[in-house]
Amino acid sequence: MTGPTTHASAAILSIGDELVLGQTLDTNSKRLSAMLAERGIMTRRHVTVDDDQTMIAAELVLCAMRFDLVIVTGGLGPTADDLTRHALAESLGEKLLTDEASLARVRSWFEAGGREMPRANAVQAMRPVSAAMLDNDLGTAPGLRAVLHGADVFCLPGPPREMLPMVERFVLPALRPAGVVVTRVLRTAGLGESTIAERLGGLMDRARSPLVGTTASQGVVSCRIRCEGADADECRAMIAADAERVHEIVGPYVFGEGDQTLEGSVVSELAARKQRVTTVESCTGGLIAAAITGVPGSSDVFDRSLVTYANGAKEELAGVDPWVFDKMGAVSRECVEQMADRGRERAGADFGLAVSGIAGPDGGTDAKPVGTVWIALASRAGVDARRFQLKGGRDNVRQRSVTCALAMLWLAMHGHRDLPVLGEVGGA
Repeated sequence: MTGPTTHASAAILSIGDELVLGQTLDTNSKRLSAMLAERGIMTRRHVTVDDDQTMIAAELVLCAMRFDLVIVTGGLGPTADDLTRHALAESLGEKLLTDEASLARVRSWFEAGGREMPRANAVQAMRPVSAAMLDNDLGTAPGLRAVLHGADVFCLPGPPREMLPMVERFVLPALRPAGVVVTRVLRTAGLGESTIAERLGGLMDRARSPLVGTTASQGVVSCRIRCEGADADECRAMIAADAERVHEIVGPYVFGEGDQTLEGSVVSELAARKQRVTTVESCTGGLIAAAITGVPGSSDVFDRSLVTYANGAKEELAGVDPWVFDKMGAVSRECVEQMADRGRERAGADFGLAVSGIAGPDGGTDAKPVGTVWIALASRAGVDARRFQLKGGRDNVRQRSVTCALAMLWLAMHGHRDLPVLGEVGGA
């Protein structure tokens, strides 16, 4: 069995009707891509294929002709809809035969549990003529390894608890990277993705190296810098230069790198300053407090929160003056300013964050449509209140409100109260 001399690129196939229909989340592709990139192999194609032998076989051939490495997960079970081994045989133009050693292992798996092997499981010991079986110590589905159109093909079971140990045992030792892949991720909050892309300008030219791209999720925009080459030190130096340029362009909005979260950065900064924050929340229902307290060590910077959903609670617990509701309404500058400032004073905290808005789907008006959210940040220096007009459904409005509130706090701690924040309408 002779495969390619090096693995420059890879494709990952995820098999199963449940994945295509969205009934099960495909986490295997994410894990595998990251593992390959760490070893200098870029995954160029992710494909999810339903339980159809012809389609799986066609995709196998297509990927094998374009890439050096193909990893398939799923479709190795004992039932009629597990068709990966049959598709591999079809793509190779070979018959399936029973691998006696694998059959004995499958049989012993059941015997170890005091059961006789069901007849259907015998199919799991079958392989194409030229393929090799890969032992599975945690289940009844052996993997398969073959060479198709000059590419190395690994077929592995779908359950991660079985798949990942087999990757470590069989796939990673067989890799022959053609180069290196070095990446760096800068996390930002407070500017929209299109605004960041516009500011980065030529840095995002798809023809340049390193390659700079952006992705957005719930108001956090990640600037991803990737360099592929032969020398790791050279790639790291090039990435460092680009990262410095990104910092020069959008630096105030960069809160961390890698897997760092906005709430994690806020908690770390508060801890370094020996300061505390409190929250008074209406439409977010405690989500800001939940984000902060989800960070280990948050007890050093956070000791209480108020969820004042009803107007009476805002008056009784946060000390909002009754006239505010009659004249300005609960979703107003005046309301969140008092919520933040008086909540901070009552908690004895350095910062007070307050939010009140219309998350929907009902409750909007022409003057205050659904998605209108007021957020205030109070400190000893005063109160900064801003109005946001956030898009999407109820969950999105609430989650974006959390990001905006934490971004306001992050920017303020770094002396940038005057900078715009994502989604802001009509500033402070």
